[in-house]
Amino acid sequence: MSERPDKFNRMITNQQSPSEPNPLQDLSSQQHGLQRRLSGRQLTMIAIGGAIGTGLFLGSGVAVQLAGPGVLVTYGVGAVIALIVTLALAEMTVVRPVAGSFGVHADEFLHPWAGFSVRYSYWLAQVIAIGSEVVAASIYCRYWFPSVPQWIWIVLFSATMVYVNSHTVSRFGEFEYWFAMIKVVTIIAFLGVGAGLIFGGRQGVALSFHDFLDHSKMLPHGWSGVWFASSLVLFSFLGVEIVAVTSGEAKDPALSIPKAMKGTVGRLVLFYVGAIFILIMIVPHENIGIRESPFVTVFRTVGVPYAGGLMNFVVLTAALSSMNANLYLTSRMLFSLSRSGFAPRVFGKVTHAGAPRNALLASTGGLFGAVLMALFFPQRAYLAMVGVALFGGIFAWMIILITHFFFRRRVSAETVRSLPLRLPFFPWSGMAALTALIAITGSAGWVPEMQPLVWSAGPWLLAVTIFYLIWKKIERRAIHRLR
Repeated sequence: MSERPDKFNRMITNQQSPSEPNPLQDLSSQQHGLQRRLSGRQLTMIAIGGAIGTGLFLGSGVAVQLAGPGVLVTYGVGAVIALIVTLALAEMTVVRPVAGSFGVHADEFLHPWAGFSVRYSYWLAQVIAIGSEVVAASIYCRYWFPSVPQWIWIVLFSATMVYVNSHTVSRFGEFEYWFAMIKVVTIIAFLGVGAGLIFGGRQGVALSFHDFLDHSKMLPHGWSGVWFASSLVLFSFLGVEIVAVTSGEAKDPALSIPKAMKGTVGRLVLFYVGAIFILIMIVPHENIGIRESPFVTVFRTVGVPYAGGLMNFVVLTAALSSMNANLYLTSRMLFSLSRSGFAPRVFGKVTHAGAPRNALLASTGGLFGAVLMALFFPQRAYLAMVGVALFGGIFAWMIILITHFFFRRRVSAETVRSLPLRLPFFPWSGMAALTALIAITGSAGWVPEMQPLVWSAGPWLLAVTIFYLIWKKIERRAIHRLR
């Protein structure tokens, strides 16, 4: 398996087309100071840690409420879109393994505005997502300590995660590996226990297999409910792109990145679709909500002793794992913006351990926002933060797909054939996914929980465009003065 990446590396080093990007050029200045210490096993778990968090363990409750058991269809569609985006991103990442990933790709293959706006949008989205994860973690802690204020847990968890991210990337990778391993093992156990209950003939499950043919039971809110749940389901899959962002610090990216991306999407499809199937089969959909994790509800429903507390611990670690991965993501995105000349130079500095500490500290804004939301809006804090964060994630996916069209026009057919992973049915698959993302974004306005996704889109894009024009004007003046 290692021969193909080696052949690919030799081929792109000695490329025949002068217009084709060379991944060995111009990377040193943007990467200087970072250390390639992340192994393949760490990359896979980091991606899973970023993608499997509160979207599955807590946000899935709202999706089930909206769609009923028909949410299975929604998760299936979300999985296909995530797969298309991942394969498109994998192609570009192997050719350009750089911190900033799709933001750098958009800058190079599309337009500087695209690279600027997608990196800032994604950075802000993930900063807010970090806040939503720590809010979710504080909700889980109410299971054991109902009288302790949420903001205390938020401060405690925030300080811990910032400390972990301020050291070497290998330490972060190992910490994230074992954190993610906890939820992977738990989900597998959950699937096994749930399958045993369902196929073992246990009485009292919420659905039978015959009910899948009953329209009223599978689609209690009609197909519109299935569609309206799609924005929340997409939030569950956001995070698969984190593997690409780690490419600037990955060992042997031509081999490890495609392998990690392929393994991540396969596991996510199994975990998400399988877990939701078990969930709706055991617990009536009207009993699933956001006051506690649906997974805790399942174990309480089946009467497993102490399993509710154990599962609550697992979903707590899942939220912290996702929060930890997103802190890494935001710090590298801001670092990339600085090294590309789109953010103050101070954010491009790294410590002797290779950590962009200034970019990390600047990315903790969502944690402070979470404290304020927990103090003043404790009942709506999680969903409000998810709604705003979701726009940045979906916008990044849109830019990835658009950039991929232009990427394919820039690289030779020989390069495409030599890629370890390729997007099938190009360009139709990418166009279908892009159309679906646009439609889902537009329809989110009919879902009260997702309305922040719609009303934040226009103002944010306008603001980031104005910021881009101002920054370019300042840059031109600085260049003029140097002359």
